[in-house]
Amino acid sequence: MSASIARIAEIQRKTGTNDVFEKCRTFTRPAQLQAAGLYMYFETFGDREGCGPGEVRRGDRKILMFGSNDYLDLIRHPEVMEAAANAAMKYGSGCSGSRLLNGTLDIHVKLEAELAKFVRKDAAIIFGTGFQANYATLSALTDKGDTLICDHNLHASLVEGALRSDARMVRFRHNDLDHFERCLENCKWDERVLVVSEGVFSMEGDVAELRGLIPMAKQAGARTFVDEAHGIGVLGETGAGAAEHLGVLDDVDLIMGTFSKSLASVGGFIAGEKTVIDFLKHTARAFVFSASLPAASVAAAAVALRIIQTEPERRQHLLRIAGLLREELRSRGFTLLDGETAIVPVVFNSDSDLCRLSKTLLEEGIYINPILRPAASQNLLRISCTAAHTEAHVERLVSTIEKAVQSLGIER
Repeated sequence: MSASIARIAEIQRKTGTNDVFEKCRTFTRPAQLQAAGLYMYFETFGDREGCGPGEVRRGDRKILMFGSNDYLDLIRHPEVMEAAANAAMKYGSGCSGSRLLNGTLDIHVKLEAELAKFVRKDAAIIFGTGFQANYATLSALTDKGDTLICDHNLHASLVEGALRSDARMVRFRHNDLDHFERCLENCKWDERVLVVSEGVFSMEGDVAELRGLIPMAKQAGARTFVDEAHGIGVLGETGAGAAEHLGVLDDVDLIMGTFSKSLASVGGFIAGEKTVIDFLKHTARAFVFSASLPAASVAAAAVALRIIQTEPERRQHLLRIAGLLREELRSRGFTLLDGETAIVPVVFNSDSDLCRLSKTLLEEGIYINPILRPAASQNLLRISCTAAHTEAHVERLVSTIEKAVQSLGIER
């Protein structure tokens, strides 16, 4: 090392400048929250042995879980677990290669065909995660000269995919069709446009205005992409999601779904026109350069997909429980965001109040996801209902929240 480089290195060592790790040392918010007793992330849960419906284990205690996206209560379904175990024994614990090369199994191909049929599209492609599916698809499909018109409240995976693309990104106000129309009108005649929305928005739990959005996009010659991560299994006559629920499924060009919610596994998929799916299979970098999904995950999702289609009573019960919870909370003066899905968001103005409430609820044996700005437009106690929940669970939840708010002096 030259003397000048050595001198610079010594100065940097003493001053802490030009060290890429310096921002890590000054990242103190988690420590501050822990010191205040308000840190509510990375809670550790154990097995579910001996737990009842809707319960998980945390240490020696049973916790009533109102934070899970296992909407149809299929993660512990005997047939789902058996399928995963059998697939692991038959195919092994992993594929040790990408789908493009040695990592495609017959069960990958079979599930892709079943998913495409389920959402009424020509073909489908499976990704390792839902995040990967969104990120890979938007970044692969759009180029410089294209335009992505996106709802403001999109999931981070879609935002990251749009940012990775060279396309121009335009964001319209959440579910605002007038603003969306102006964004469409401001596109140049020669721009290729992809409109991106969630079917059920993951934080707020509301349904997209697809009945207005899809026809306008079609009339303008734009293609449409709907993320149904939180809609599949929950909405629609067959459980295919918000687009089916609103009667526009056949008009949506690309449907995205994830396995980590109603499909009781891990992974994600994109379904659409065969030429588009073939293009993604050969050009989506996050797909081409990732190891393929293990057989156990694929087999679990396949069984869950069958149950979604053959047991509609699960989602009917789920939506009834979520509706009951909304009614009970509103009757006690809580402010909720409007919705008709499994996600019931309660609004709190103060982030510290929300943190205190979440910690108190956990101490009382109930876990709920606290969502702080800017992860959502408002601070939310994001309650996730599942098919495992009962009216007794709702009664316990509401009474516990009410008592906790009163004891903590939190404004409703």
